[in-house]
Amino acid sequence: MNLKKNGDRIHFSDLPKRLVIGIVYAIAFAFALVIVLHNNPLADQETEQLKKICACILIGLACFIITFAYDKLLVLPIELWGNRKLIWRLAKNDFKKRYAGSYMGIVWALVQPVVTVLMYWFVFDRIFQSRAQMVSGGLEVPYVLFLTAGLVPWFYFTEGLLNGTTSLLEYNYLVKKVLFKISILPLIKIIAATFIHLFFTLVMVIVGIGYGYYPNIYTIQIFYYMFCEFILMLALSYATCSIVIFFRDLTQIISIALQLGQWATPILWNISMIPDRLKWIIKLNPMTYIVEGYRNSIYGETWFFEHFYSSTYFWIVVVVMFSIGSLIFKRSKVHFADVL
Repeated sequence: MNLKKNGDRIHFSDLPKRLVIGIVYAIAFAFALVIVLHNNPLADQETEQLKKICACILIGLACFIITFAYDKLLVLPIELWGNRKLIWRLAKNDFKKRYAGSYMGIVWALVQPVVTVLMYWFVFDRIFQSRAQMVSGGLEVPYVLFLTAGLVPWFYFTEGLLNGTTSLLEYNYLVKKVLFKISILPLIKIIAATFIHLFFTLVMVIVGIGYGYYPNIYTIQIFYYMFCEFILMLALSYATCSIVIFFRDLTQIISIALQLGQWATPILWNISMIPDRLKWIIKLNPMTYIVEGYRNSIYGETWFFEHFYSSTYFWIVVVVMFSIGSLIFKRSKVHFADVL
């Protein structure tokens, strides 16, 4: 990337379009080649073949979108990077003002998820007498730890996506300002949600310690999965925040979808309960990758790169979602001020 210096500031200029697309094609071809040549003799070969076909199709779709919408896709990342200091400052202010005026302040943000975890634990572990073998594939893992490791990323996803979706509606007075970069608003809301998530991640680690699962080298990859979830929420939010301006019912639809998604994601139940021939359907849900990743970080002792197809599939899906979300946002934002 060419750099242009102006005093002490460095501005990034665009690489030639053909060069960037050529690099993207080379990386995509390398990924596709690795996927096709990768072979796991212990896995079901028919399922492996299906995974390879789906991965190659998604890579081709990503290349198609980048090729024909290159200029529109590049605008958004540049805007976010150029306004990074403003984004950080507004995210902190958003987090502080959310609970301003209440006596307990930020405590309210912590109470609801904790109560939810305790309720699920009491119902499933105490009333129905769930056993670790039933919910964790034979591992001697207490259900409260299994449950916490699943709910912590799900609470983050729920709050980040809903807040990102309504970000333009909440800051409608900024949307109407011509010179304000409204593309930073969804990112601000997701960063604000991350502050609470960091606290609950710490609580999750403490719960693990309480049951004898002490932090180790695998625990570090929590930050990798946190980044994965952050980018996933951002990709979805750019599409949803644009659509909700014109279709306000989308917020209610997303809330219902999240309620259903909590049961469709292996949070309260273990994915090992699903027959092997049907597991791939559950794994199509990107949040399955995140939830299982958090559990592997706490007690599973498995690296993310050991799940080759899952990691590859997740990032291909995220790139496609981010590309589509960017295009929807770019195409729609000229009409935001007229509708709000």
